[in-house]
Amino acid sequence: TGKCYHTFRGHSAEIVCLSFNPQSTLLATGSMDTTAKLWDLEKGEEVATLSGHSAEIIALSFNTTGDRIITGSFDHTVAVWDVGTGREQNIWAKMPKNNNVVAKYELEMSPKKQCNARCCCVQLWNAVTGTHIATLAGHRKEVLDVCFDYAGQRIATASADGSARVYNAETKQCIAKLEGHEDEISKVS
Repeated sequence: TGKCYHTFRGHSAEIVCLSFNPQSTLLATGSMDTTAKLWDLEKGEEVATLSGHSAEIIALSFNTTGDRIITGSFDHTVAVWDVGTGREQNIWAKMPKNNNVVAKYELEMSPKKQCNARCCCVQLWNAVTGTHIATLAGHRKEVLDVCFDYAGQRIATASADGSARVYNAETKQCIAKLEGHEDEISKVS
């Protein structure tokens, strides 16, 4: 119908990322104001504010059960939060301060192994322990977006080099190179 059910207000700066929980009952928003917020979709109300990053939150994603959310920030950290309490569970993935090729982090919780992928070459991390699992290489320029498929079997990447790649999540091998765009690919899903 195109009807607007709710307008969510509460951030003090631009919202740059958002994600629905798997049950479609909550919406998470990440902002340039350094916070993420959880919103009840039925009531249209704020449920929690996730505070702890010292710079903009530029990526976020729920895990498949919807009880955790992961946020990535320009402060070079990744945080895992408990959705029920709004409390930070773990902070990790400190990136070098001189990393000048990071355009943004894209984090996706893997349905199968609760891993996440983030850019600059694509690094695969265990989202619970913060342990580095693998590096997915192949792009000539920075990776601008990353996502897992719904089964957690493949990882797709989009790059400023004008290509997308698909990797096998188990073997970490590139199984497809998608080329043909004349300029950067900024999103993949």
